[in-house]
Amino acid sequence: MIDGHCDDKFAGVRAAFQASFDKGDEVGASVCITKDGETVADLWGGDMDAAKTRPWTRDTIVNVYSTTKTMTALVALMLADRGLIDFDAPVARYWPEFAANGKADVKVSHLMSHTSGLSGWKEKVTKEDLYDWDKVTALLAAQAPFWEPGTKAGYHALTQGYLVGEVIRRVSGRTVGTVFREEIAQPLGADFRIGLPASEDGRVAELIPPPTAAFANPDRNELQAAMADNPPIDVGETKTRAWRAAEIPAAGGTGNARSVASVHRILANGGTADGKRFLSEAGCRKALEVQFEGTDLILGVPVRYGMGFGLPGGMLPLPNPNTVFWGGYGGSLAIIDMDARTTFAYAMNRMIATTTGDMRAFLLASAMWQALA
Repeated sequence: MIDGHCDDKFAGVRAAFQASFDKGDEVGASVCITKDGETVADLWGGDMDAAKTRPWTRDTIVNVYSTTKTMTALVALMLADRGLIDFDAPVARYWPEFAANGKADVKVSHLMSHTSGLSGWKEKVTKEDLYDWDKVTALLAAQAPFWEPGTKAGYHALTQGYLVGEVIRRVSGRTVGTVFREEIAQPLGADFRIGLPASEDGRVAELIPPPTAAFANPDRNELQAAMADNPPIDVGETKTRAWRAAEIPAAGGTGNARSVASVHRILANGGTADGKRFLSEAGCRKALEVQFEGTDLILGVPVRYGMGFGLPGGMLPLPNPNTVFWGGYGGSLAIIDMDARTTFAYAMNRMIATTTGDMRAFLLASAMWQALA
């Protein structure tokens, strides 16, 4: 059932991956690990669809929801390393309209760390609006924050991608998906896209929604409701050409574990991958700078947020301090361990009701760290 290759040292990862299928926890999935820039495990298995009529192959790709945020953050870190973005500068320096409604002093770092107070839209937004970049970014620019920016964090599930993406567009003259494709994915041959062409649709695995949706709790707070209901989260939308083609830089990326792990070799290895330099080492380590520590108003759990990534502690203790991570709705996960010069990525199609990773990925990551110890 499991295909691909795995160094003998990481046989525990293969065993854990196989066990997940044996227990019925997976339909189709992929896991990939790199160490010192080299791939040490690249495994996949199962099926692309709930009916189990199409096998998951080496080149199967899938929507990874918020794991996409790691790619958007990487683009921002790269442009900041070139001096095009100053994370301490007000967003309005690059996006003048953003200063409206008391946001003149909101910093780019607040967008990167879920502390801008723009965790959702106040105006009614439809799923079709998510495909209208100018509309949703204009609404955010005009909107007053839900809380005083910089003082608290609340997960910007969809809005973060538009906010950071618009800063990227203003400073580079290109969309985030274009910068990512031209300057990161293509040079590395990484099979990940923010905005998928129709020619690739046949390779996309079908996401299988969780039995209960995230934030379906009737006792949820106003911020959770604003994030989850405006517009409502509809996993079925990921099957549409409109969703796949759109650049939704917080949730719409399509790839597999291999492509996610490959891209993040840049951060794990001091800014280089495949002999090419993408960032300085200092530019990579900006991701480790703590921006917020406390309880997230939307997730309701203790968090530590760096520049575009989660940091160890809070809800996810990790073995090495210089590590960054992020997970996607349903279970996908990316971990970048700068101390071990290691990347870990997991992508699947059977979703559970989590926005922050789940035990399937954590068991695989635990097996990886045991091998590294």
